[in-house]
Amino acid sequence: MSKLVLNPGKERSLLRRHPWVFAGSVARLEGRARPGDTVEVVADDGRPLGRAAWSPESQIRARMWTFAPDVSIDHVFFKRRIAESVARRATHPLLANESGVRLIHGESDGLPGVIADRFGDVVVVQLTSAGAEKWRDAIVAGLVQATGCKAVYERSDSDVRKLEGLGPQTGCVYGELPQEALTIVENGVRMEVDVVAGHKTGFYLDQRDNRRLTGLLAAGRSVLNCFCYTGGFSLQALAGGATSVLSIDSSGPALEVARRNVACNPQLDAERAEWMEADVFAALRTLKAEARTFDLIVLDPPKFAPSAAHADRAARAYKDINLFGFRLLNPGGILMTYSCSGGIGLELFQKIVAGAASDSGVDARILHRLSAAADHPIGLAVPEGEYLKGLAVQVG
Repeated sequence: MSKLVLNPGKERSLLRRHPWVFAGSVARLEGRARPGDTVEVVADDGRPLGRAAWSPESQIRARMWTFAPDVSIDHVFFKRRIAESVARRATHPLLANESGVRLIHGESDGLPGVIADRFGDVVVVQLTSAGAEKWRDAIVAGLVQATGCKAVYERSDSDVRKLEGLGPQTGCVYGELPQEALTIVENGVRMEVDVVAGHKTGFYLDQRDNRRLTGLLAAGRSVLNCFCYTGGFSLQALAGGATSVLSIDSSGPALEVARRNVACNPQLDAERAEWMEADVFAALRTLKAEARTFDLIVLDPPKFAPSAAHADRAARAYKDINLFGFRLLNPGGILMTYSCSGGIGLELFQKIVAGAASDSGVDARILHRLSAAADHPIGLAVPEGEYLKGLAVQVG
């Protein structure tokens, strides 16, 4: 096995269990290693630090599989790690009776570059690192054994694969997808999931708990849902007793799915739902010009800042949409605002939202700090900025 030798002092982050080795921390590679190969990571004085997947194309040169220097990285390793991840969700009280669950969440489960979501009898896997790519067969076999699923569909089409020197990979890697539309029940509401062409793995499972909270807050309120995609927040608001829900997205196909989702839930009053296909920024300006206001507004935009290099531009975009959000709120209204940008951490995001509130001339206070669902854990050493963050803010 090749050795990855670190520069002096660069072992400190690994000793704190940070799972990444950046290019600037590497002194040399002793021996030869292909992308995804397992390497032994050692300090400059030869102290063993663990074993990692080598990725020469990425600024993250190695991603740690284990901090134990004597653990073998083989099929048994992946079988065990996957089984442990699945078992953690199976015993979690907040996930009981949920048919859509994230089974593996990358570094948080000790499997960097591996995402696996279960939608009923179908598991969708996304591999985003050279190491995960190397062990594709072992990962798929482990998922099948741990879940007993009928199909595993791969959605390794994320742009982040380019940073690892990898191209896209999609398609069924085990079994066959069902002929009928795939659906899940979330918080009592049925939702259609398109694992082939939908965003990410087909559905944003990480927002499940926040959608539940939206339903609890929506009773008797008029709701505006921006970047609504297939209507997850909208349907929860309707189920929670919203008087009206206006949902905006630039994707016509996504809105068609949202309408089908309403139709799949006869307990919901479809007459209270309004759908608008439009650019959200332009639509917010139009709503302001029309003097429309709302009691509850959800802002769940796509990723504005994939890295810290995009943070300044993204900050302006987040400031703009939150500024409009505050200006469209009725007194006592609630703004639920989110960021999934890796380049925007929670502290910066809170400053942006606070600045938008100040510029809009409203008094605001944070009701809740909103984070990913229970099955999307954040490891203590994993950068918080890489994950979903959000705020529920009430104006005076």
